[in-house]
Amino acid sequence: MNETQTDQSQSLLNGTNWLERPVPSVHVPEENKSKPTFSEPTVECPECHALVTRTAMSFNTYVCPQCDEHLAMKARDRLHWFFDQVDEELGLEFTPKDPLGFVDSKPYPKRMEEAQTKTGETEALISMQGMIEGVPMVAVAFNFEFMGGSMGTVVGDRFVQAAERALSLRQPLICFAASGGARMQEGMLSLMQMARTAAAIERLRQASVPYIVVLTNPVYGGVTASLAMLGDVHLAEPKAMIGFAGKRVIEQTVREKLDEPFQRAEYLLEHGVIDQIVHRHALRDTIYRIVSKLMNLP
Repeated sequence: MNETQTDQSQSLLNGTNWLERPVPSVHVPEENKSKPTFSEPTVECPECHALVTRTAMSFNTYVCPQCDEHLAMKARDRLHWFFDQVDEELGLEFTPKDPLGFVDSKPYPKRMEEAQTKTGETEALISMQGMIEGVPMVAVAFNFEFMGGSMGTVVGDRFVQAAERALSLRQPLICFAASGGARMQEGMLSLMQMARTAAAIERLRQASVPYIVVLTNPVYGGVTASLAMLGDVHLAEPKAMIGFAGKRVIEQTVREKLDEPFQRAEYLLEHGVIDQIVHRHALRDTIYRIVSKLMNLP
């Protein structure tokens, strides 16, 4: 009796029909299993780990189509998406310098050069003037990839120039904030930008020119303590981390465990710190409606 006949006989003895026996499958090694292939670079969602092509993610304004997670968006991409028409880029005449000759693990000019090569930008803030639905506006956006979106003298110069342009033309100023705070390599000169930007915003307020802040992920330090929290209206993207000191620093100070959603946009909205959480796809229309209301536009 061969092996097959033996198995059949054993199945009959056990009262099991040989037709009902599980069919043995072919084991495929893990490394040989088929994986999705893409014809272009992909972006992995940090929340659901879905792989999405960079083109598809760009068309969806870097919002994951699978789980709706808001991914980081470059400042230049954000402003070009925000405006229907860009009329002018501001602040290009301001270039970074090394006023203190600062050196930590590497010289400040070397660190700046690496950031410029990595991002293709000259500084952490980009400023543009353009139109939305026929309404002229001035907008600035922080680039977190550029040294953590830190605020140095050039960032202060560009922000103040944008505020002065908005004031002279009586156009609303929109700020997309994403920063780790003041730039330590510029010391006190960096901290002075908090006062400069606050003074420029106060001039806008006195002239009744709207200043709207959109808090993206993350916003911390001196930027939170100045220009990011002085708006007429504060909007935020979902799950954005917003605070002054980091969560770990606060936990070490108060000796308590701070659970989610501490410092998230949802937590701040619940406690009255911000006015509204807006999905990225709805930001343009929301800002346009707020500006129209504040400026009594038809």
